[in-house]
Amino acid sequence: MGRDISEREYSAKDYERFNRCIHDQVDILKQVIEKPDFGTGELCLGAELEVYLIDKKSDVSPVNLLLLEMLNDEQFQTELNKFNLELNLSPVKAAGRPFSQLTKEMLTKFNYLWKVAAEIETRPLAIGILPTLKQKDLCHSNMTDLGRYRVLARELLKQRGEAFHIKIDGEESVDFKTSEVCVEGANTSFQVHLMTKKEKFANTFNTAQLTLPMALAVSANSGMLLEKCLWDETRVVLFKQSIDNRMPDASGWRQPARVTFGHGWLRKSGWELFSETVNLYQPIFPEIFEDDKQSEDELPELAELNLHMGTTWPWNRAVYSNKGKGHMRIEFRALPAGPTALDMAANAAFAIGMAVGLEDKIDEYMARIPFRFAEYNFYRAAKNGLDATILWPQNYQNKPVEVPIRNVIDDMLQVANDGLSELKIELTERDKFLNIIHRRLAKNINGANWTKQTVHHLRKSMSNDKACASMLDRYFENQMSGQPISEWEQCWK
Repeated sequence: MGRDISEREYSAKDYERFNRCIHDQVDILKQVIEKPDFGTGELCLGAELEVYLIDKKSDVSPVNLLLLEMLNDEQFQTELNKFNLELNLSPVKAAGRPFSQLTKEMLTKFNYLWKVAAEIETRPLAIGILPTLKQKDLCHSNMTDLGRYRVLARELLKQRGEAFHIKIDGEESVDFKTSEVCVEGANTSFQVHLMTKKEKFANTFNTAQLTLPMALAVSANSGMLLEKCLWDETRVVLFKQSIDNRMPDASGWRQPARVTFGHGWLRKSGWELFSETVNLYQPIFPEIFEDDKQSEDELPELAELNLHMGTTWPWNRAVYSNKGKGHMRIEFRALPAGPTALDMAANAAFAIGMAVGLEDKIDEYMARIPFRFAEYNFYRAAKNGLDATILWPQNYQNKPVEVPIRNVIDDMLQVANDGLSELKIELTERDKFLNIIHRRLAKNINGANWTKQTVHHLRKSMSNDKACASMLDRYFENQMSGQPISEWEQCWK
């Protein structure tokens, strides 16, 4: 999706040619992965941070193209909506102090962004969904004027044939229909990438799926949409509904959603996820690119396959790269943006630590937790955050039982520590970032309940729109201070 795509109408031949291409490339990928030296390079981490752009009144500021020109920094890129930007952080070695390195670069880049944005009276803000967002903001005129976004909007709506239905019930509720793909752009995240050894990919991926509810519950930071208090991680349901192009056929059958938790436990290798995506999902961009492979020793780019993978949005995604000796990595897509750089780095450390720390025991868990139970846990965590209960196996029980997710998170802190140790991450680094998670758990706080509780308190003395704007001012000041969410003032107490 990072490639620019010219706006044009696609023919049936375009789709036929592209479909043959990605099926052929799946077969090629299988051969590439089986090469003895594939994926033998040093393990690295990476991340992408999506941010909002807001004005002094806490409304959206649709100036991303102007701001990018002023920044003149290739690490900043466009997003679907004009009031969003993406920051691509530099890859870092997994061993040592990777989360401190990511934090440092985030702060350096964010401070530069803040300084430049101030020149046009704009404030950058890292939050899963902007609470002060209005439905009128989610319009075609606020979509970034680039070919790939225009084509994405056109093709998704064409496949569905009617408006998307957004219906979310939480503490409050929203219910509206829209033909604007800009609604999808309301979701901003901190997407973390973990390279894996190819022989461990399946285990690590399955463990990432199993433990994702715990990472999501403690990191939730998308508690409001359209000034309404909804799920703790409203992004999960909003993203799915905002680009759900499925329509039931005469038998009532619906194709798999393009935004999904997944379709089952991975059996052998990451190749299965690519094959699954090619065989389950209709292409959106049937674009053919020139192969930039320079010699027989170089690995193929598989640009068309990667493009197709980028038009489905699983919450954990497999990524192939042909750089160096090549590698497979897991993209953790469910973590929200914000509240601070330290919080986001801690979320990454916890998610990655759990995925690696439990990978050697994942067979035992898969035998005790059916995949649909793991999916249930994911949506319960998204809706209720730290107050969720999930299905989790207990000793000497005949079936998984409902337990508070807080209890499982507490147990997972040691698992995460072990996983980070396995990646050769320094003890002081592990302690620093996992303690941030521990503090949140001890205070029963995440970004979502801080925003909702603050708004509830402010509503007692002012209108809802003023309460949301006032809360966001406090959020922005706290974000700029850099202190983790667990240390923010709780005005409702």
